Amino acid sequence: MTENISALIARLTVMLLMVCGCTKNTGNSSKQVPPAPVLAAEVIQTNMPVEIRTFGTIESCASINVRSQISGILTNINFREGQDINKGDLLFSVDSSLQGNELKQAQAALTKDLAQEENATREAQRQDELLKKGLTSKDIYEQAKTTADSCSAIVKSDEAAVENARIMLSYCSILSPIDGRTGKHLVDRGNLVKANDTVLNTINQIKPIKVSFSVPEQNLAEISKQMTAGRLEVKVSLQDSAEWQETGFLTFIDNAVDRSTGTINLKATFDNKNGILWPGQFVLVSITLSIEENVIVVPAQAVMKGQNGTFVFVISKDQKAENRNVKTARQVNNLVVISDGLKAGEAVIVEGQQRVGSGTKVDIRNPAPASSPATKQ
Repeated sequence: MTENISALIARLTVMLLMVCGCTKNTGNSSKQVPPAPVLAAEVIQTNMPVEIRTFGTIESCASINVRSQISGILTNINFREGQDINKGDLLFSVDSSLQGNELKQAQAALTKDLAQEENATREAQRQDELLKKGLTSKDIYEQAKTTADSCSAIVKSDEAAVENARIMLSYCSILSPIDGRTGKHLVDRGNLVKANDTVLNTINQIKPIKVSFSVPEQNLAEISKQMTAGRLEVKVSLQDSAEWQETGFLTFIDNAVDRSTGTINLKATFDNKNGILWPGQFVLVSITLSIEENVIVVPAQAVMKGQNGTFVFVISKDQKAENRNVKTARQVNNLVVISDGLKAGEAVIVEGQQRVGSGTKVDIRNPAPASSPATKQ
């Protein structure tokens, strides 16, 4: 009897403990977990460009090392370092005393030989008339004609010498062969410069200017197709800028693929009217090959990577987060093209993902749009 009572008491004790435990658990479950604050964005369907993005190097369309074509003392420098110049502007002056004297000597020789040619020509004409009248021999006439022809040849040689002397004298004034910008002075006034040896300055043409870059060989077919259809637009941006500064056109495709890298070299030409691009700079290059219509896109910050692949948190109609795997196609600026997993009109979390899980209640706290200028106080 005592044993039965003890067993009954033990059973009642266990049941009481179970009831107390259930009551405690029920009390905890009644507490509401506050929704997680997040920022959200709408999944949209729009047209997106198919782009190639790479890095490039700016090159001058023409880079000229200015040299003297004669030897002599540099008498004057007619420009400032870093000055914009035009084709034909006077850059340097070399002492022209020697070349001036040589021109005068050549002109004097020409004057003398012109007088001799004139006399010889008159004598040949006189002998020709006498020969017709039978008053002179044919040998004397032919000798006079030979002398006249010889004098004419000497005059032509003198004329060439004068022209050569003029050219050498013109070399004393060194002109710019292109429009461009000068570099630093490499020689000073009073220095002796040697013909075709001493570099006096380097001129770079920056308007227009070129950008050299490489793309993977698998893009070559589409690029060639676009080039055949018309001009292919290229945009460049400096690395410290978020905006595209210059727009130009593709002007060169190399004639062979670099087998060591699997890329092909391209060049684009830009007007560079504002002088933003500078030889030697590195830039971000973008080529738009085509426009893909009606694709699904989301902000890049909405896309995350996990153990099961790429995913986003979709907000359901009852304001709960849903972990959904998606397939991404490519990224354009701060937008990601989604090839599978989302549809237009859905909402995805773009900030606050670390505070939610699948099924978590969320509180969307997107900032209000900025007021228009008319509503500001």
